[in-house]
Order: sequence, then C-alpha cells, then structure tokens
Amino acid sequence: MDRYFLAVAPAAILSAGYVVCFCVFLALKKEIRSLRLRLSRKDAADVISTLDLKSKLEDVTARLGDAEERAGLLASPAPPKSALNFSKRSQAIRLSRRGEPAESIAASLSMPRRQVELLLKVQAIGINVGGGPTS
Repeated sequence: MDRYFLAVAPAAILSAGYVVCFCVFLALKKEIRSLRLRLSRKDAADVISTLDLKSKLEDVTARLGDAEERAGLLASPAPPKSALNFSKRSQAIRLSRRGEPAESIAASLSMPRRQVELLLKVQAIGINVGGGPTS
C-alpha cells in the first residue's frame, strides 16, 4: 500500500496544487471584478463632479464678463483740473489791486465770477490775519 501511495502521491499533490491554483484564480477574478465595479462608480462620480465644476466655471466666467462689461461702461471720471493755477491767481490779485471789479477780472482771465470773488475774499482775510494793509 505504501508503494501504491508513493506512486499516487505526486499525482495527488499535483492535483491539489491545480485545485489551489484554480481557487486562487477564481478569488482573484472576483476581486478584479469588484475593483472594476468600484472604479466605474468612482469614474461616474468624477464625471459628475467634473460637469458640476465646468458648470460653476462657466457661471463664474459669465459673471466676470458681466462685471468687466459694467466696469467698462463706468468710465472713471477725468481727474479734476486745478481750479486756479498760480499765474491766474496772481493776475487776479494784481487786477484787484488796480481796482478792477470781480466781473471784469473773471471775464479777462476766463474764470467764473464766483471763483474770483472767493479768491479776493481769501486774499483779504489772509492780509487781515497777517497784519498787513488791506486793499
């Protein structure tokens, strides 16, 4: 019987090895199927997420375009010109000291009459505060 067992033992061990390999093969095949299923679900979720992000990006791009358009329509105002440069100021004071009225000073220097009047008042206050003679 030992001889019979020794003669069959290699075939039995080989057969057992084939059975174990076949079981491992089936287990790996099942694991691969499970991983593919999870991967396809993850891919589907990624596609949905990508579409959502694209939608949000398009919305932000549209809003940015609208904001740029509105900003383009609202042109910044030109910087205000200096209301009175120093040469016009000194000319207005010089003409006032000669006795010219504010209306003629404004006309000759192309300035608003009220601006000339204000300039002359400020000049008079400055002279009075400074202690100099008034005009």
